Amino acid sequence: MVRSVIAGIGSYVPTEVVTNDDLSKLMDTSDEWIRSRSGIEERHHAPEGVSCSDLALEASRKALEDAGLSPSDLDFIIFATLSPDQNFPGNGCYLQAELGAGPIGAMDVRTQCSGFLYALTTADAFIRAGIYRNILVVGAELQSSILDFSNRGRNVTVLFGDGAAATVVSASEDADRGILYSELHADGNFASCLQMRVWDISRKPYISRDIFKSGAMWMEMDGPAVFKHAVMSLTEVADNTIKRSGIKAEDIKYVIPHQANQRINLMVAERLGFPPEKFLSNIRKYGNTSAASIPLLLDQTYRSGMLERGDLLLLLGFGSGFTWASTLLRW
Repeated sequence: MVRSVIAGIGSYVPTEVVTNDDLSKLMDTSDEWIRSRSGIEERHHAPEGVSCSDLALEASRKALEDAGLSPSDLDFIIFATLSPDQNFPGNGCYLQAELGAGPIGAMDVRTQCSGFLYALTTADAFIRAGIYRNILVVGAELQSSILDFSNRGRNVTVLFGDGAAATVVSASEDADRGILYSELHADGNFASCLQMRVWDISRKPYISRDIFKSGAMWMEMDGPAVFKHAVMSLTEVADNTIKRSGIKAEDIKYVIPHQANQRINLMVAERLGFPPEKFLSNIRKYGNTSAASIPLLLDQTYRSGMLERGDLLLLLGFGSGFTWASTLLRW
């Protein structure tokens, strides 16, 4: 039976580090306030002139090198992001051109912080169906441009950072590796809890001076609602994934969760009965990198020597929409 395996992985973050103290000079906040509520101490921001697809290009080159492949070996590209270079065309097309991959298919996934898992599940379906053999799956974000660095936006701005990570997902007949199970969910009743209203195409014209006055071009979030639903949804999808896969929780070596808030992940771990050391985290140094957060943490875990072939990993994501997802795989 053909399975989808992660044949290569890579990540990239901009060099500029923005600390909590740096932000406290721009808005009424403090290092203690941010750390106590999120677990974040610093994040990376891209300089002006760098695009989201530029970040993805660096991560993709590393993933291809890790897989021992070249761009010409790719059959398809799936790019997950909430911060595309333009409203259209999609970032997958920009990345395809920058890589020089030839006229292969490319598509974007816009399910925000759970986008990488949606993209990974889509790649798995293509491979299991025998349509493609090597798919580049990318999660990349350049969010620093859509954040309000004033007191009005401080509760959101302190959380988010820029970064990219990519995986080469390939067909394999190795029964001891690969994606075993995935779940995808959404509930649009809560769409307004986390959004950016600037793209409201129902307005004519959809961009006007009122947009700037209202602040609709900035990311907006109902923090308590997101926190509550993230804890509930991640707990339920993790529990369901374990039960439906016929495995035991203790067989899972690590959980790789989306890095939105350290308090969310610790609460989910406690509800599931996982020790904190199994629920991995890098939010302290990178903040919330949305669609990039899961593959970025996975790449860092792999490159630190913490993973061995056959390790069972549970990936969990939750994002605006609301959307949430899980993927169980053997490394």
